[in-house]
Amino acid sequence: MLRRRSPRASRALTAVALCSALALAACGSEGDDLADRAGNDGTNYVAGDGTVEEYAPESRGESLAFEAETFDGDQVSEDTFQDEVSVVNFWYANCPPCRKEAPDLQEIHEDYADDGVQFLGVNTRDTQPTAEAFERNFGITYPSIEDRGGSVMLAVTDYVPPSAVPTTLVIDREGRVSARIIGLVDPGTLRALIDTALDEE
Repeated sequence: MLRRRSPRASRALTAVALCSALALAACGSEGDDLADRAGNDGTNYVAGDGTVEEYAPESRGESLAFEAETFDGDQVSEDTFQDEVSVVNFWYANCPPCRKEAPDLQEIHEDYADDGVQFLGVNTRDTQPTAEAFERNFGITYPSIEDRGGSVMLAVTDYVPPSAVPTTLVIDREGRVSARIIGLVDPGTLRALIDTALDEE
């Protein structure tokens, strides 16, 4: 399990029906407007549209299998994702939707820490000083992998389209992708997807 810094003790109780959350993710004009601006800001990435896809347990692929290192020097491997529900977010500092969703991701990380849900960022472009400045600015306490070489992205290419940033994956206790959000995360949607993974035996 990845090393974490101390989270807040309280967990915000959320009762959001998954269908309502998915509807919000699909029709949120603010997120769409931001994604549209991001897709034309000269940073050469594909802005996601907030598409959410869930995978039934019987249709999930193999467990994530890659080796990498976080900016803090911790090793990440296939074993990292065993026996824990995980959230993996692909991001970089100059990505407008990444900046918008960062506070929400941190809050959800804190809220679910007591349930054993681990968060991991995958930074696709930045040097360590740039990534750490972003984390300080937004108060991000969960670790991120440096993936400028693209090895992690290549390992999950079936789920993360090239240059589609941000993309967020929910990983089940067997290390398999149980859900994917391409584009700006809707907090209610992500919470519902995490709850689904936690409820699985």
